[in-house]
Amino acid sequence: MTVTTQPADRYHDVARRIRPLLEAVYLENQIDSLVDRLYQLLEEHFAASVDENLQKWSEDNVLLITYGDTIYTPDEKPLSTLKHILDGYLKSAVTGVHILPFCPYSSDDGFAVKDYLSVSPELGTWDDVRAIAQDYDLMVDLVLNHISSQSEWFQQFKAGQKPGCDYFIAVSPETDVSQVVRPRSSPLLVKVDTAKGEQYVWATFSDDQIDLNFENPEVLIEFIKIILFYVAVGAKYIRLDAVGFLWKRLGTPCIHLPETHAIIRLLREILQMANPDVALITETNVPNRENLSYFGNRNEAHMIYNFSLPPLLLNALMQGRSDHLKTWMMSMPPAPIGCAYFNFTASHDGIGLRPAEGLLSDDEYQALLDTMQRFGGKISMRRHPDGSESPYEINISLFDAMKGTVKGQDRWQVERFLCSQTIMLSLEGVPAFYIHSLLATTNDLDKMERTGHNRSINRHQWDYDKLVAALEDAASPQAMVLKELCRRIQIRRRQGAFHPNATQYTLHPMNKALFAFWRQSIIRDQSIFSIHNLSDRTQQLALSNLNLVITDPWCDLLSGQLIHNIYDKFVLKPYQSAWITNKFDPSDVRDVQ
Repeated sequence: MTVTTQPADRYHDVARRIRPLLEAVYLENQIDSLVDRLYQLLEEHFAASVDENLQKWSEDNVLLITYGDTIYTPDEKPLSTLKHILDGYLKSAVTGVHILPFCPYSSDDGFAVKDYLSVSPELGTWDDVRAIAQDYDLMVDLVLNHISSQSEWFQQFKAGQKPGCDYFIAVSPETDVSQVVRPRSSPLLVKVDTAKGEQYVWATFSDDQIDLNFENPEVLIEFIKIILFYVAVGAKYIRLDAVGFLWKRLGTPCIHLPETHAIIRLLREILQMANPDVALITETNVPNRENLSYFGNRNEAHMIYNFSLPPLLLNALMQGRSDHLKTWMMSMPPAPIGCAYFNFTASHDGIGLRPAEGLLSDDEYQALLDTMQRFGGKISMRRHPDGSESPYEINISLFDAMKGTVKGQDRWQVERFLCSQTIMLSLEGVPAFYIHSLLATTNDLDKMERTGHNRSINRHQWDYDKLVAALEDAASPQAMVLKELCRRIQIRRRQGAFHPNATQYTLHPMNKALFAFWRQSIIRDQSIFSIHNLSDRTQQLALSNLNLVITDPWCDLLSGQLIHNIYDKFVLKPYQSAWITNKFDPSDVRDVQ
């Protein structure tokens, strides 16, 4: 039932929803004014219904992750080129696109934002963004933990001018910050010359990315304005970048603090009242238990990144064993009602290692690092409170990460890579492909050397004509990978058992080279047994171990092979995947006797 809120009641509804959250964060004498101001901001944005939309996603949803200028041509702006690639090559595969920060920036490939309300002129205009949002569900980054040192707000801070002079955190350089959790090895406090003299400001990520002070409610107001603008532009997903570091309190690790969770709950309530179709997604590259906390009591993020998947899946394929991947999968609770996992295997960042903490043996962990370095990858470090450092992420193209195994390079790169992506497509949650995975892009060592940043290795920029030539060459890795992934994605999008919230149950074949799990549609009319050979050897699976219902017909959706006898052995070639289901289109069947 849809409940509409009449204007006379809206203020009380807003106050009821947000006052307790404001009280958890701000001073008592600030609350009434904040409620009034937030109501005024929402007045022209109220949705017709404030009911929660529990159908934000389905098995049909597949997202692309890309920079706005990953593909370039001298004839047009990159966002227009991106739209052409989406329409020409990816329309059958993806339904949404996460355009990584497209605002003017000063460093970190967009994550040092200078102006949240502008599109970088080098990329295009808001009209280009809207054109993409009309045809694809748009995910927009909200880089809310920090802002560029070249931003107007920070220039105001240095000049002692309003409002920016109150938007940042200045502390004495003698302050004990030893407990603060760091994702980088750079200094936490950055010296700045200001109208008040030399000051030291908080900078979690770099000296060009200055942390904002959300203890000042004016900063919160600024970002709610930005969110409402993004929703008006057409965003369907708001991604909260590095949100775990949002709130600072000296004497604590300054990560995952209660105030941070309260702010996320507040932003979710704001979105609910403005547009219940928009999803909030948190980016917290931390150990699994900490990451799961961002679902809250199904009142924080609608979606969280499945950060443990990339390193564990990579390790499983390097070792040819499913045990650690399976142990992790059994420990993962189903996403709460109205929530979902955001599954990915590669992104603009490296493959995070913190989410694998405690999940791999020391020997396997080191073997993974050594293998990735042999395949051209780099290891980025983070600094601990005692000054020591440890690996933070692996920087490598995922396609090149699949060159071989811990035994060395081999001839199975394409098959191994396709297996990794098919596992991701099969899991509970919404799948997302980094554009360089769909395009089988290799390590960009030249760009890494040119920029001096490890992450550049996986941020290649394709010349449009060269990319099109590669995609038109049927023998190229780019053409082979994209064609087969598009085929598998299209199959996946038709299966109710692959709904992001459909039942998932880990299976236990005796053979550790096999990774297997069962999915069942929400209305229970379809089962899919998702089976994957993680090794470079042919493997057999006794179908009797799957408990296939004898009265149902069964077929492997990926090969089209009809299963005549449920007591037969099912043979999987090296790195082959199978989706064995009892509900399929007979025209897709390849009857193999």
